[in-house]
Amino acid sequence: MLGRDVVEALTRSGADVRGLAHSGLDVTEAEAARRALAGAAVVVNCAAWTAVDDAETHEAEAFAVNATGAANLARAAHATGARIVHVSTDYVFDGAATEPYAEGAALAPRSAYGRTKAAGERAVRTEAPDHLIVRTAWLYGAHGGCFPKTMARLAAERDRLAVVDDQVGQPTWTCDLADLIVRVVEADAPAGTYHGTSSGQTSWHGFARRVLASAGLETPVDATTSDMFPRPAPRPAYSVLGHDALRAVGVAPIGHWADRWDVAAHDVLG
Repeated sequence: MLGRDVVEALTRSGADVRGLAHSGLDVTEAEAARRALAGAAVVVNCAAWTAVDDAETHEAEAFAVNATGAANLARAAHATGARIVHVSTDYVFDGAATEPYAEGAALAPRSAYGRTKAAGERAVRTEAPDHLIVRTAWLYGAHGGCFPKTMARLAAERDRLAVVDDQVGQPTWTCDLADLIVRVVEADAPAGTYHGTSSGQTSWHGFARRVLASAGLETPVDATTSDMFPRPAPRPAYSVLGHDALRAVGVAPIGHWADRWDVAAHDVLG
């Protein structure tokens, strides 16, 4: 979902882009990463094990992609003189905050997925001093399954929906994140960690209502709690990320989530 939009954004910027799917590069193989990255100027790592619940029982496999794979890419990028942009996640935090997480906030993951992504961040910092780590959250886009598509489908099938309102975050369009990645690279931003999420905040319930309004669906959406939908992996209650690091280097953060959804809705829902 993200990788395709990153390739398209880089192509629009005039870059000579080569997009590699898993069939073209298994990031868990160090030698394959070294060969694939030879001659590159910038490497954007969108590869990740993102099946959050499955990671609870397959942590070793998730670690192989999210941590070992990230280390392989970072090491290969550094060896060839390329700059690596590594995409990370809000799950590296504990979700217990009450104000936006700063880029330098302490990592305290509560899930296997979060632990493997935190390990990936540490590996990238170690292996590639000239790194750009971009954390994101609540992604949706046209090229894969995502929350808005699920809500629109369920609303068309059911008389009523129930969606949690005790998880708060920043719905973020993959096209906006891809554009931000390009802008951070073009700005030659200093090595470090940046947050690539929309501005503002809402709950899943609030986002669901906005999605159905865009889809022209009048299905009622009841607010409920996370306790009603137990999952193997704990979800962060608060996934709002701050954007001070972007502003400090003169890069504008992504706009307000609701405004950006209004732009994205047709592309995402079709």
